[in-house]
Amino acid sequence: MPRSILIAAALALVAPAHAATKAAPVAAIDTGKLAGAVEDGVASWKGIPFAAPPVGALRWRAPQPAASWSGIRQATEYGHDCMQLPFASDAAPLGTPPAEDCLYANVWKPIGAKAGGKLPVIVWIYGGGFVNGGSSPPTYTGAHLAKQGVVVVSFNYRLGRFGFFAHPGLRREGADGPAGNYGFMDQVAALQWVKRNVAAFGGDPSQVTIFGESAGGMSVVTLLASPMAQGLFAKAVILSGGDGGAAKAPIAYAEQVGVNFGLEKGIAADDPQALAKLRALSAEDVVDGMNLANRAPANPSTYLGPFVDGKLALDPNAAFAEGRFARVPVMIGATGADIGGKTGFMVAGARSMAGLLSGQGVPVYAYRFSYVAESLNEQGAQHASDIPFFMDTAAIKYAGKTTARDRAMGKAMSSYLVNFAMRGDPNGKGLPAWSRYARASDAIMDFAATGEPVAVKDPWGREIDAAQAARH
Repeated sequence: MPRSILIAAALALVAPAHAATKAAPVAAIDTGKLAGAVEDGVASWKGIPFAAPPVGALRWRAPQPAASWSGIRQATEYGHDCMQLPFASDAAPLGTPPAEDCLYANVWKPIGAKAGGKLPVIVWIYGGGFVNGGSSPPTYTGAHLAKQGVVVVSFNYRLGRFGFFAHPGLRREGADGPAGNYGFMDQVAALQWVKRNVAAFGGDPSQVTIFGESAGGMSVVTLLASPMAQGLFAKAVILSGGDGGAAKAPIAYAEQVGVNFGLEKGIAADDPQALAKLRALSAEDVVDGMNLANRAPANPSTYLGPFVDGKLALDPNAAFAEGRFARVPVMIGATGADIGGKTGFMVAGARSMAGLLSGQGVPVYAYRFSYVAESLNEQGAQHASDIPFFMDTAAIKYAGKTTARDRAMGKAMSSYLVNFAMRGDPNGKGLPAWSRYARASDAIMDFAATGEPVAVKDPWGREIDAAQAARH
């Protein structure tokens, strides 16, 4: 590439202070100054490095500190989503080409919020089965929540074998942290970044709500139980997070899966250069054609995903039962036609966890999402279909087909979420009362097919409990 083009690209990324226009909002964080953008009453900053690019020798390492810069960095475009093989049927298609250099955060705030303004903070953690997903999909914008008086942060975390990979060579290297769950390490690093920097955007670092769906919900479960995440958040929202965050497999098995992958690539387990050879593989070779649509078990297996490591990722059910977790208010639920149906993993898992946490005295607000957008010809609310309503982005998701009833449901659900982020209680003016969950009353909020939030005793409660009892 000609030197002139390289120089122009560098100048476009980090502009001198005088180049920032007066209209661009500037925030000063611990690594430098950022120029964002303003649209419709919301200021935003995108593509903010919260850690060093995890490439080369940093592949399969805990996230390292981001480099500082001089001048004002332009922060108006999303950074790359993490390396993966996208697929056409993803519920929220990516807005960037995936790459290994992907550890970036994004921030939205009301335009009037000042540094040190102490607004509640909502941190979004995307789903995608730990092999797909990213922060760039338009449906995941935080702009509409920010309009309701909160700061919203999203970020990327490593996926697939980049994010979850164990190998005897990594254990022997012993560089840093519990080797294996690098995607969870990224999540902790992002929350640490929020704690250090969100005040620069008007957010209160002591009032952070973590908010995730599917793999993101499972991540929230993991973070609730993780000793390494304690003190980094004050509330938690779990959408379709099942009843756990990681495979309860021995580390020896996780390492064998990594060895199997190496063998597939011609790298022997006892090769003294095994780790160097694995790190020298192309990003495409590490993905190896895997995504959410084709994670069929191999024989022998070459991918495990998150696993209990005893340091960062614990067995959450055991931690909750023993009281070893962040005792913060929790909102939890699933969609009516979620994965596994009414007695399956997502719905039954949410019910089980609501009972477990509320039994420990934690404020829990349980929900079920039964609403189907009016333009969809579907029976029941499918997995992930609650996201655009909680984020008030139904008009983006469904575009010109969005109806007044869709918009009303989005306004109600996003209001509950914002209230919860503000006070640890979703209730607020003009909204149907939402009671704390207790197994005795079994009261949940149903975001009903009629388009109204309705407080009910769980109509599937007995059936779910009977099915779970039969399994055990």
